[in-house]
Amino acid sequence: MSTFFGSINTNVSGLEALNSLGNTNQSINNLQNELSTGLAINSPADNPAGYTIAQGFTTQINGSNQAISNANQAVSLLQTATGALGQQTSILQSVRTIAVQAANGTNTSADLNSLQSTVGSLVAQVSTISQQTQFNGINLLDGSFSGAQFQVGANQGQIITASIGSTAAANLGMYQTSAASGVYGGTTGSDSNGLAYAASTSGAFTSGTMTVLGSQGSGAVTVTSSGESAASVASSVNQLSNLTGVNAQAYTSVAFNVTSTGDISFSLGNGTSGSLNNAVNISASITSSSASGMSSLVQSINSSSSTTGISASVNTKNQLVLTDVNGNNISLNNYSGSVSMTDSAGGLTLSGGATSGATIQGVVAFQSASAFTVSGGSLVGASSGSALVNLNQVNVSTQYGASQAISIVGYAIQQLNQQGTQLGAVQQRVQSALSNEQTTNTNDQSAQSVIQDANIPQVSTQLTQEQVLQQAGIAALSASSQTQQAYLKLIP
Repeated sequence: MSTFFGSINTNVSGLEALNSLGNTNQSINNLQNELSTGLAINSPADNPAGYTIAQGFTTQINGSNQAISNANQAVSLLQTATGALGQQTSILQSVRTIAVQAANGTNTSADLNSLQSTVGSLVAQVSTISQQTQFNGINLLDGSFSGAQFQVGANQGQIITASIGSTAAANLGMYQTSAASGVYGGTTGSDSNGLAYAASTSGAFTSGTMTVLGSQGSGAVTVTSSGESAASVASSVNQLSNLTGVNAQAYTSVAFNVTSTGDISFSLGNGTSGSLNNAVNISASITSSSASGMSSLVQSINSSSSTTGISASVNTKNQLVLTDVNGNNISLNNYSGSVSMTDSAGGLTLSGGATSGATIQGVVAFQSASAFTVSGGSLVGASSGSALVNLNQVNVSTQYGASQAISIVGYAIQQLNQQGTQLGAVQQRVQSALSNEQTTNTNDQSAQSVIQDANIPQVSTQLTQEQVLQQAGIAALSASSQTQQAYLKLIP
């Protein structure tokens, strides 16, 4: 049998109801806070572990947002530089077209001077673009933009580096060997008995191997004999151009001083003086050492140019110039007559008798868009470096200069294309990093949402439940107070 106990000093049921009501009110406050902020975790007290994880995501997301902005700015910078390179390329395409026009033999001196004036203006504009192209005040094409780092990730070390070389006219053009480098053929003479001797040993080829080291790699070229033609050597070099990035052009020319008058005859062709190819017999009368006095000889040689590939002219020094534009050896044999011819170097004199033949080797001009070296035992010079012939040196006021300009400008265009290709590769990397960062950012925000965001339907349901409990608690607290008042009626 239980005993009923009622107290008017301590309202135990009221205290319990009050405590329960307090918990309910706290829960209601928390739920209302979640609804107002949309977050399940508003302070470390809500969920200490979850709060730490959520703050870590916040740090990563904020850094990622800035990295995305950085990457977009980097893309804009690269696009600005690429656009300027495109303008320079377009200008140089026009310059090259003018050079091709100037190289044609139908132009007058006035025509060539006018074309050169246009070329000078266009080349100056190339340098202007180089000096004025900027992004946010940063010069891009003057050579100062070197080793720039784009922060494309939220964490340390997530960078992409870019450099842009100077695209001023003074820094664009063709790298080639110079006359002092020794990459030249020699002049080989022969006597009536066919014994060969070197009339000019400076720069002559010797049998052996030369190594061409270019921007893309190296290659070995074999020179089979000291008499090998420049055309043959150039062909061997060009077969390796995909490995070295270096090309070669061959050109053979010799100037003779004609010091007497009379009749001469000789065989003219390619190969060597002992073994002529494409040979023709030349005979003429020399009446003076002037252009008019040698006209019959010039005409006789030029009438057979389609066979020999050799042309003749008289230069401003009244020297007889023989030229093979393909770089084949120019060979003379069976020279006879009363006229003596001495090459401009002074190492060979053709006069019949003791010296009745000669073979002239040509020039091999190594060319590339980048610096290179040529070395090896097949060069008397032993080693040859390269020097830049830049756009400021382009001169189309002569047909020869225009011909050279075609190559110089062509290599300059190639250099701009290489620069553009490098920037394009960097832009692809930046855009790839940007895409990856955007994906990571989305995933981080999704993960943070799972941990930190409030489940609104669930919170609304819980709030309704808590509000019902609150009403019940208030009712229970009121009832407990009425119970104590009822106990007072038991007192007489």
